Amino acid sequence: MHETITLAGGCFWCLEAVYSRIKGVTRVRSGYMGGHRENPSYEQVCTGVSGHAEVVQLEFDPQLLSLDDLLDVFFTIHDPTSKDRQGNDVGTQYRSGIYWHSAEQEATIRASVARWQESYPRPIVTELRAASTFWPAEAEHHDYYNRHPVQPYCAIIIAPKLQKLYAHFPRLAHD
Repeated sequence: MHETITLAGGCFWCLEAVYSRIKGVTRVRSGYMGGHRENPSYEQVCTGVSGHAEVVQLEFDPQLLSLDDLLDVFFTIHDPTSKDRQGNDVGTQYRSGIYWHSAEQEATIRASVARWQESYPRPIVTELRAASTFWPAEAEHHDYYNRHPVQPYCAIIIAPKLQKLYAHFPRLAHD
């Protein structure tokens, strides 16, 4: 039986590229969560008017991969102490967030945040909430990195995140 977890850590293209390369992740979908507008468009999310975050919703096999492993990758590839931004991506849509799908996940997530806080000199500002409605992103945003690896954003922003995955988590990564 697979589990689902939803993560926000800046641009969803980055998270999708990383998590689609992890053994035990069976599905990665880019989309939007946490706002007040039904079925938001990318443009509405990018302007901040919808209140949504760019997220990836992951399905994973807990027999092959633990939620702790997924969270360790999450806290390694983005800055959870930066409110409403990741690098040059600025706005509430780029906030850090973890959205659980069960009470067991909530307990694991809160323990992981407490453990990771010791690694950061500033407070972790990651939004922690129960998952709400997931709105899938438009088709052109799915598998973005694999379709555009030499596009400047992909080469400059996403490729280093993939390098962190391979350097810090070689046992989890596949290509």
